[in-house]
Amino acid sequence: MSSLLDLTGHVALVTGGNGGIGLGMAKGLAGAGADIAIWGTNEEKNTRATKELEALGVRVAAFKCDVGDEAQVDATFAATVEALGKVDSCFANAGVGAGAPITDMTLDMWRYVQRINSEGVFLTFRAAARHMIERGEGGRLVGISSTSAIHGAARNIAYAHSKTGMNGMVRALAVELARHKITVNSILPGWIETDMTAGAFGYQKFVDNVMPRIPERRWGVPEDFSAVAVYLASAASAYHTGDTLVIDGAYTIF
Repeated sequence: MSSLLDLTGHVALVTGGNGGIGLGMAKGLAGAGADIAIWGTNEEKNTRATKELEALGVRVAAFKCDVGDEAQVDATFAATVEALGKVDSCFANAGVGAGAPITDMTLDMWRYVQRINSEGVFLTFRAAARHMIERGEGGRLVGISSTSAIHGAARNIAYAHSKTGMNGMVRALAVELARHKITVNSILPGWIETDMTAGAFGYQKFVDNVMPRIPERRWGVPEDFSAVAVYLASAASAYHTGDTLVIDGAYTIF
């Protein structure tokens, strides 16, 4: 492996790292030599993911954490540092959705999504930034956004709003934190096979309408995010910041 992509001695935190895209990224990071911290609210999934990652020969620490709770985020970040010594890269991947037409969307549904997808990212990034600035050795912040921030996501306005806001947060932080050698970027997945998309992918009309619009002619899988996670965590991306990396099989440009 190129020394630029060698993550030996690196510690990566992945929220929502116990499944889907988060676990796909965590596996890539672990495969490159990084020790991994995963945060998730499902203890059973945390345990299962820990075993998969430990099999790759790295240290793994898993924590139950609700990223929308300020006290939990700060306490869990401190516990992560205590367990693994530091955090070099932080992937804010935990997210939820609540699809409904605007005429049926309640304020509670709207706030449920913003609490995790917007406030949760803010709280996670804030904890990581404080730690990285104090250490004085730079770092990496990566938000997992969505192509719903680019195309019109009908009946998904709460989710689209949260992911669009994340991209603005990333650009602002890229400028603010550059002096501390902290890069900040976001990844925009397209249609990926995860628990969140299982319902849509099981609806044949949706499949018939969407699949022809994906030039790659397949759904993405979590493993499609392994390499980009390694790149963004590594020394290879030291001058790459404030960007939105679209990984969607060319869906948004077709």
